[in-house]
Amino acid sequence: MVYRTPIGEAHTEVMSFEHPSSENPESVWDYPRPPAVVPTDEHVVVTHKGQVIVDTTHALRVLETSHPPTYYLPLADVAPGVIEQISGNTVCEFKGTATYGDLVVAGERIPQSVWWYEKPWAGYEQLRGYVALYPGRVDECTVDGEVVQVQEGDFYGGWITSRVKGPFKGAPGTLGW
Repeated sequence: MVYRTPIGEAHTEVMSFEHPSSENPESVWDYPRPPAVVPTDEHVVVTHKGQVIVDTTHALRVLETSHPPTYYLPLADVAPGVIEQISGNTVCEFKGTATYGDLVVAGERIPQSVWWYEKPWAGYEQLRGYVALYPGRVDECTVDGEVVQVQEGDFYGGWITSRVKGPFKGAPGTLGW
């Protein structure tokens, strides 16, 4: 797999990773900083309250040193009407200004569970039209049938599978890494 990593605003560096597997996991310490955006054909399914929220083979993985991958899911593959935009935003030093939303599924509102970049900054344009979510706020996320483990802490939205190895940033005492 090949992806492009933004270096500053004017240059790109090409790096390669083999498709991750439980037999050949990626170390998150080999991921770049600034983060890379990597298309994947892995089968990603998100469910809550018995409803499929997302079913896609067109996700993007954002890979950043010390973080489990964050999966960005095409809005076109999200069930209609489950995302409600809320007020407030944050700024990522690399990707730009994030907009947040609640998931509303089977009458349940899951506050601040999704985010996206309406106008991502240079080098992250691929994220336009994609949404990320915290896997610990829904009943289940799977990648190629494997149930995702939740990244510790409430700041990052990483997806931990047997395809990646840590240690991972996010747990108490690791924010200063």
